[in-house]
Amino acid sequence: MAKIFVEAYGCSASFADSEMISGLVVNGGHTLTDNSSESDLNIIVTCSVKDSTANKMMYRINSLKTKPLIVAGCLPKAEKETVEKFSENASLLGPNSLGKTLQVINSTLEGQKLIALEDSDLSKIGLPKVRLNPAVGIVEIASGCMSECTFCQTKISKGDLSSYRLGDIVRQVQTEIKEGCKEVWLTSTDNGCYGLDIGTDLPTLVNAVSDIPEDFMIRVGMMNPMYMPRIKENLIASYDNDKVFKFLHIPVQSGSDKVLHDMKRGHTAGTFREIVNKVKDKFGDFTISTDIIVGFPSETEEEFQKTISLLDETKPDVVNLSKYSARPGTDAAELDQIDAAEVKRRSKIVFEQISKISMESNQKWIGWKGKVLFDEQTDEGIKGRNFAYKPISVKDKVKIGQSHTIEITNATVKRLIGKIAS
Repeated sequence: MAKIFVEAYGCSASFADSEMISGLVVNGGHTLTDNSSESDLNIIVTCSVKDSTANKMMYRINSLKTKPLIVAGCLPKAEKETVEKFSENASLLGPNSLGKTLQVINSTLEGQKLIALEDSDLSKIGLPKVRLNPAVGIVEIASGCMSECTFCQTKISKGDLSSYRLGDIVRQVQTEIKEGCKEVWLTSTDNGCYGLDIGTDLPTLVNAVSDIPEDFMIRVGMMNPMYMPRIKENLIASYDNDKVFKFLHIPVQSGSDKVLHDMKRGHTAGTFREIVNKVKDKFGDFTISTDIIVGFPSETEEEFQKTISLLDETKPDVVNLSKYSARPGTDAAELDQIDAAEVKRRSKIVFEQISKISMESNQKWIGWKGKVLFDEQTDEGIKGRNFAYKPISVKDKVKIGQSHTIEITNATVKRLIGKIAS
């Protein structure tokens, strides 16, 4: 049996895939190693969301191809020829082909390249896994999406929406908790459209998971704003439960309705503005995370200023900022592109703006005292999260999975700083 090294990049769904690949590796009689230098075979679970990420993937593929290599995840599905140009002998495994993991591993170990990019798995629920974090259970609730965004490769990689059955998801969450997880992430390409293909919806799922009679927290993952008019009232009601982190990741991408139309986002800036106002009116302290793309081909200076205005108005706590990059196979890649220096200028303006907003938001938490679940090991130590999913660091000795009452004493742009309350 072989020693196998698994490395993952990208979104929480990508990391969930890597956990399942690792679980299948172990179930197949192989062993996992933490170092590629000790491996017989390397697996990289890739992301292709933007140019900078894809470039990093190519660098890692080059580094790992000294051993038999499997390139998994979104990149080989979206850009097969590019991957093969960098590593012509690597086997390829698509994000919806995990059921063929062992077949691809065995073939690659025998020196035979195997390509498994076709969508072959109906559900990822119930697959074995080796968790990256013993305190966090990542549960994929669907694959694919219903969007047609002109800038995004995800649809090329993952295809149309395929929601997993609600009962199967609840049973998977119960398994995560039974095996020691204190926090569960409900994740997919787009949580907002969950269930619309099988006669249910996200609020119904959140309620069902919340009804599990155990002590754990739920983080609901990214959902596109276009589905908010349909589910917002029931979604807000489902959040009215102490088990659900008061956290929403809603990627607005732009403050300009024209740019959003050109992106084929299916929502307006007003859709985002309304859900932000509603959750803050209902819950008060509530963390809003969003994504912004600057430099989309049709973004004029006037349209860019509308993004600045929307951020000033809504003041999201977390903004994932990206400079637009043309991704192969997308509609927007065929448009006339904005000069890179101008995109960089706009990015700098938004970066400074969101840093100021985040700092002001975090400083408001100084003096707060309450329960914090410590759920993440980082290079800076163990971090925790409070009810609003605010990242919190302490100098006190704590362990992953523990909860403590913490008093916030300071803040930075990225996190809150506290101490165990006496």
